Parts: sequence; structure tokens; C-alpha cells
Amino acid sequence: MLLSDKDIKKAIEEGRIVVEPKPDFETALSACSLDLRLGYEFSTFKFMHIPYFDPLKDSQVKMDKTVLKKGEFFILHPGQFALASTLEWLELPDDIAGRLEGRSSLGRLGIVVHSTASLIHPGMRGNIVLELSNHSHIPVALYPEMRICAVSFEKLTGPAEKPYYKQKGAKYVGQKGAVESRLGGEE
Repeated sequence: MLLSDKDIKKAIEEGRIVVEPKPDFETALSACSLDLRLGYEFSTFKFMHIPYFDPLKDSQVKMDKTVLKKGEFFILHPGQFALASTLEWLELPDDIAGRLEGRSSLGRLGIVVHSTASLIHPGMRGNIVLELSNHSHIPVALYPEMRICAVSFEKLTGPAEKPYYKQKGAKYVGQKGAVESRLGGEE
């Protein structure tokens, strides 16, 4: 069951869903989702002389981090991929999952905010990492604190037996900023 605007607001006000800093409901809350804003940190791939990434070996991913100051912007070039994160810290209870979606106005400029990671597991605690891509032919300026994505919330049939923070190998609990892949060596 998808939470309505009234239920999202109530869950945040009661502390069942934690969003820090607290959202401005007037601008961030829609009928069934909450807009989240872009953070200040971006990670982009370094140029490397390797023929491919091998996800079954130690992580070969090398990324450059960029931290912007207030008033600065990040240019996402055509075909470029970058990691970023939400400005907001999110904590979900054991019986609510989230779904991340891009905002239509940015999508119409060619900006995609997640490649595959749209599910936010119950028990997630941290900044939400965004997998940004520019599918247009024109560079796009992205500003920290702009509304970048929306999250909807779904009530589970019951609390998860193993919410994310209790899962063995949960690599992204408490993540802050544009955390790169920790895939290396997984089965």
C-alpha cells in the first residue's frame, strides 16, 4: 500500500520515517511522494587503463570526489555517469520500504537519477545515493539543494524479519555522501 501525502507527513512528524533536515512540506510533499534535494558531493570515474570492471574481484572502481560549495554547480555532460547523494538523511522503519524516482522536469532534460537502485529497503539508514546519467546531447547544470528526486513509501504486510541494518553484509548502512560501489568480491 502506497502512503498518501497525509500518511507521509504523519509518519515523519511521529518519527517513524526520519528525514533530516526536516522537509518543507509545502514544496516537497505531493499526493504520494516526497521530493528530496541534491547534496554537495559527487563522484565520477577516473580515467583508467583497464579493459573492464570485474565485479567478482576486488573493487577496481576508482573515482574522483568533488565537494561543491554553496552557490556552485556540477555539470553533468552528455553520456556522463556520476554518483551523488540526497542532502537528506533518511531512516525507514522495519515495515516501510521506499521507491526512488526521478523528477519529470529533469527527466525531460535527459537526466536519470537511478540506473537500477530504486528500492530503498526497510531499515535503511543513510543518505540515498543517486546514479546520475545525462542522456541528452547538452550538458546540464545540477545545483546542490535543488529538488532532484522523489521517494514514495510503501507499507509492508508486516515488519521485515531482517531489515537492512540487520542484514549480514549490508554495506551501505549509515552511508554519507556519494558512496561508490562496494561490490568487489561478492558471490
